[in-house]
Amino acid sequence: MKTRWLALAALTAAAAAGAFSASAASATDPVTLDSGYVTDDAGVLSPSQEDAVEARLQTLSDNSSADLFVVLVDDFTSPTDNVEWADTVAENNNLGSEQYLLAIAVEGRSYYISAAPDGPLSDSKLDDVENQIQSLAAQNDWEGAITLAADEIQGDGGAGALRTTLIVVGVVALGLIVWLIVALIRRSRRNAEIRRRGAMPERPDPNDPFSTLTDEQVQTQAGAALVQADDAITSSREELGFAVAQFGEAATSTFSGAVESAKAKMSEAFDLKQKLDDEIEDTVHDRRAWHIRIIQICDEIDDVLDDNTEAFDALRKLEQNAPQELERVRGERAALDTLLASAEPALAALSSTFDQASLVTVVDNPAQARERAALADRSIDAAAQAIGAGRSGEAAFAIRTAEQSVAQAAQLVHAITALGAELASIESQAQALVAELQADIATAQQLPDTGGVLSSAAAATSQQLQQAQAALAGNSRSPQRVLEALTAANAQIDAAIAQGTQAVERARRAQQMLEQTLTQAGSEIRAAREYIETRRGTVGSTARTRLSQAEATLTQALNLRATDPEAALTEAGRALDLARQATSSAQADVAAMSPSSYQNGWGGGGGSIFGGGGGSGGSGLGGDILGGIIGGLLSGGGGGGGSSRSSSWRSSGGGGFRSSGFGGGGGSRSSGRSGRSGGRRF
Repeated sequence: MKTRWLALAALTAAAAAGAFSASAASATDPVTLDSGYVTDDAGVLSPSQEDAVEARLQTLSDNSSADLFVVLVDDFTSPTDNVEWADTVAENNNLGSEQYLLAIAVEGRSYYISAAPDGPLSDSKLDDVENQIQSLAAQNDWEGAITLAADEIQGDGGAGALRTTLIVVGVVALGLIVWLIVALIRRSRRNAEIRRRGAMPERPDPNDPFSTLTDEQVQTQAGAALVQADDAITSSREELGFAVAQFGEAATSTFSGAVESAKAKMSEAFDLKQKLDDEIEDTVHDRRAWHIRIIQICDEIDDVLDDNTEAFDALRKLEQNAPQELERVRGERAALDTLLASAEPALAALSSTFDQASLVTVVDNPAQARERAALADRSIDAAAQAIGAGRSGEAAFAIRTAEQSVAQAAQLVHAITALGAELASIESQAQALVAELQADIATAQQLPDTGGVLSSAAAATSQQLQQAQAALAGNSRSPQRVLEALTAANAQIDAAIAQGTQAVERARRAQQMLEQTLTQAGSEIRAAREYIETRRGTVGSTARTRLSQAEATLTQALNLRATDPEAALTEAGRALDLARQATSSAQADVAAMSPSSYQNGWGGGGGSIFGGGGGSGGSGLGGDILGGIIGGLLSGGGGGGGSSRSSSWRSSGGGGFRSSGFGGGGGSRSSGRSGRSGGRRF
């Protein structure tokens, strides 16, 4: 144990010595850039000048594809060459391909712009920038030199953004003007079209036959329809007079009512026409609507009169064949006797089976049928007398009355038997529903019922079944009420079964997903544990904490696996997420331990101390200790990583750094800076 601690102390001392040496070496030039765009180690810029320069360089970053960083020192040392010094500073501070460094030696009277070989600016452009700022540097106008360099790199002295803004504003303004002109033209055309069309719809409506007609066409049709309807009423009134004289007022009462209804509608149409013709100015929309209404009223008048015209024609035909029609009606009346005889027994049979509420619509049908038969008999006698007296019109009306009476009597008797068939059909439906509900109860009893919903629904349904079966087995039953109650019970238990089935399906899916998630979480946790254990010298506390939480959460999921699958699934998913976080954090810690930062310092020393050969970092206990010590020295405990610049420069974006400015130190620029010959003295 003592030997191990001595070895650890020796390693710590060696690492500290290496770190101290590195710190001492970096204390000389080249320098580490400040968090902004300007690093004034020479102290030649006043605070106001430095603020102004920072603002200009920020504008350059916002309005171009390039960043410009500036460092002012007294002289270039270690190395003394301005090119090498500037390139070294750029590389050490992780400047990217779109980021340039203007290095100025105030006392040494020289400067240089360091650039990556794949940067957006050509060598000739950089040479031109250096030439442009030479005179200002010679006058010690550092603010002016930096501002001019930014202007030249941007290419237009900062006017590009303004010019772009003005162009955009101009295009938008022009677009608005064009849009306004087009809108005004369209509105003018639309107004002209509206004036031309009046109240006519712009688009035809398939449900509106008038939508394709102009206001003038609608007005013309309304006038023509008004005249035709008025003529039709006049003709019908004349026809009615002849009919009354021929058939009598009783036979023509229906026709008289139809003519009166048509005259009332005609009066409404004339009122609308008067409103259209008076001195009060009406809107185009009102005029169109009133004309359309006149056309519709006239159509209604025509329909009413046409229906009665057909009835008039049928009555005239009946008059012409009165003797033959009377014999036909007598035959229909004779056949009615057999049907009338079956009415009372049919109703009695229904009354013995069903309650009176079910038979309320036919309970007086036999009596009503007999009354209709008696009316038919009286009408037949009247028709025979009228024919004998030569009153053919009166005979036709009597025959029509007898015909309708026989038909109504037959309909009343048929209604009794039809109701019996309907009630029997309803009973059959109720019996079928009873069987269905019995099956539903059995299904409900087989489903899991954690909340008691299924058992409650099954109990209520069983009670309804008992009542229904009792009601269907006795006398004076009401199939309609039984079917209604069974239908309600069926809806209730169906809803409960659907809910229980969904719960079973959810549980099945949850169980399936649980097993998959548990397997995946266990695999992720094992992989994370092995990764951390084999690299424990470089993995910090965050990854270890996440792994511990993942293992505890997985245990909780396993404990809930049998009793609460859904909760277990939630815990398993959380364990999986924590395991992935642990792996990600551990990988970040390992990546932060860049082997190149300590291999040169230790070489094969790890092998001499721990006996593990010359591999970098070693393996086993020695490798873990070595990795942990060096990781702590370089990144603060193995959890930080990144370059020294990333911790000192602003992270809020105020400095305008682009994503290309970082990338793991010099590794992202394996080819180095350009080494362009250039720079100036002043």
